[in-house]
Amino acid sequence: MRIALIEDNQSLAKGIAYQLRDAGHSVDLIHHGDDADLFLKQEDGDLVILDINLPGKSGLELLSELRDRNDPRPVILLTARSETQDRVVGLDAGADDYLVKPFEMEELAARIRALGRRKGTAPVQTIEISPLKLDLGALQLAENGRTLDFPRRELALLAALAQAHGRTVSKGSLLDQLYGAGSETDDKVIEVYVSRLRKRLSPYGVNIVVQRGLGYSLDTAKA
Repeated sequence: MRIALIEDNQSLAKGIAYQLRDAGHSVDLIHHGDDADLFLKQEDGDLVILDINLPGKSGLELLSELRDRNDPRPVILLTARSETQDRVVGLDAGADDYLVKPFEMEELAARIRALGRRKGTAPVQTIEISPLKLDLGALQLAENGRTLDFPRRELALLAALAQAHGRTVSKGSLLDQLYGAGSETDDKVIEVYVSRLRKRLSPYGVNIVVQRGLGYSLDTAKA
């Protein structure tokens, strides 16, 4: 999933982002409400984790404007406020879930999975990459009903390529989808993941085509 994490506590945000990326998610990390407003208007994604108390526009303002634009992205609110009325205000503003700080990462991960399952009612959650099937919601790859043991980061890379439907995807775009816009990760890491993924896919007749200077595309013809 591509997750926008909007949290002004930078040490907390970095800790959450590290855990989410380690689980295979792409994370866009934003610390200011005004920057978040611009990002949410310009960028797509699968989920927003949103702190209520932000410099600039507050989390509740961002949430209200998101819903006014009919943006359907699920939103999990984060806040130190534990009073019932604050929760009611957040949920009434359009939040899908609510977590009170401090919280355990396991609980946040469970909430994300639950929202992912709810989103699973949306179309095109499974892509066939003959002879394989990629479940985008669960981020699982299977052959004839048997789940294959691929690392989640490589599955996230495969999902990004599969959703391009044969079009070439630039290295920068893949880096953004795997690590989030503005990540300081060196784009050479994409070359490493592509190399590993190509080897894993080769027995199934699926090839990643390298377009020098342009990026990568997925080809299901025998390599």
